[in-house]
Amino acid sequence: MSLRYQIIFRILLSSFCILVLGGALAIWQARQAVEKEVDASIRLVLQLITLGIADAPSLQHVDDLSRLTALRQTRHLNIQIKKANGQLVHFAGEQQPIHPEDMPPAWFIRWVKSDYPEVEHSLTTQDGEALTLVIKAQPLDEITEVWQESVSFFTSISLLTLLTFIAVNLVLNKSLKAIAAIVDALRMIETGQYRYQLPKFATAEFDTIASAINHMTVELEKARQENRALTQHSLAIQEEERQRLSQELHDEFGQSLTAIKVMAVTAAQQNPGASKITATITEICDHLIQVLRSMMQQLHPLVLTELGLKATLEDMVDHWSERNPNLDLRIHCCDEVDELDKNVTRQVFRVIQESLTNVIRHANAERVAIDLKLLEPENALQLTVEDDGQGCDLQNLNRGFGLRGMKERVRSLEGEFNLQSEPGKGTVITAWIPLS
Repeated sequence: MSLRYQIIFRILLSSFCILVLGGALAIWQARQAVEKEVDASIRLVLQLITLGIADAPSLQHVDDLSRLTALRQTRHLNIQIKKANGQLVHFAGEQQPIHPEDMPPAWFIRWVKSDYPEVEHSLTTQDGEALTLVIKAQPLDEITEVWQESVSFFTSISLLTLLTFIAVNLVLNKSLKAIAAIVDALRMIETGQYRYQLPKFATAEFDTIASAINHMTVELEKARQENRALTQHSLAIQEEERQRLSQELHDEFGQSLTAIKVMAVTAAQQNPGASKITATITEICDHLIQVLRSMMQQLHPLVLTELGLKATLEDMVDHWSERNPNLDLRIHCCDEVDELDKNVTRQVFRVIQESLTNVIRHANAERVAIDLKLLEPENALQLTVEDDGQGCDLQNLNRGFGLRGMKERVRSLEGEFNLQSEPGKGTVITAWIPLS
């Protein structure tokens, strides 16, 4: 469960518990208040009746009690006068609420109302007639008032809960936005975008985290620049060494093989009896010359320096096609690539060379397409190498030095390298290199 829903759930649960406890406490206090009010009203009425009868000169007849109708305004009580035979001859008490909508709910009345005692007071007239004054509790108006107070109380609690919920959500939304910004920054850092900087936050804790992340990205960018410079220096030394070895093989070993072949042909012409030996020497020289050319192509193709990247790639494609006649190898390369920087030219050539080597060794592909083009609006170079081979599972891919080398070459040029592959669906290698 996300942090937002955890907090909202806890707020709602806390609000529900507060409402339940508040409701139970309000009902208990209402019950106590009604009992006290009814008890006080009964005591008051008894005192008034006792005082009223004591002040009267005489009670000749039951009709002399008519003055008790003044008790009609007494709240919470129902007063009745009963003869000895049980006949009600007079009563006084409160009126029922006029508006039914003012009545509290039945469940509230049932929970608040309790069993109130019925009070009887005996009276005797001068003619000896025995009367009973019956006082019953009728607390409906008090319960109605308590209900209205309880409604106001719950309304206040609900409004406070709502305001608290809104305030917490506002703070939570602000915090979650800050967290989302930090998470997005970490994801960008994960992809190598170390130049991204988090903004300042109003919350001190988030601002401290942002400052730490920004400091980390600055240090990572410095380290990457240092590693990039070291990688470029290492690759430059490697290319210079390869070029030197290729030149020496061409000048020394190549010329020596050519001289041996010429001498073998000359010896065969001068001594026909040695033709078989000289033919063998010539074949060996031809084979070694082919091996030498292949080694020179791998080390440093001289045509890359003399004729440019496009001609070198086309020559490499022809070379691979001759060695692998069952492979449909195609290349599309624009003429503008010959104007690229020498460092970019060398690294792009090595990436394509390693890609073709991997395809031929591992992919079992029938078709390979190489596309190298310039992107005008972005001022960038885009390389795509796609094959229809067996593909691989990227999750379980054992990333060898060839793949790592390609990625490092592209990253040394501040580019982006991407590999897409699925088992049975081939492989697509994409490189994007900025030129500015």
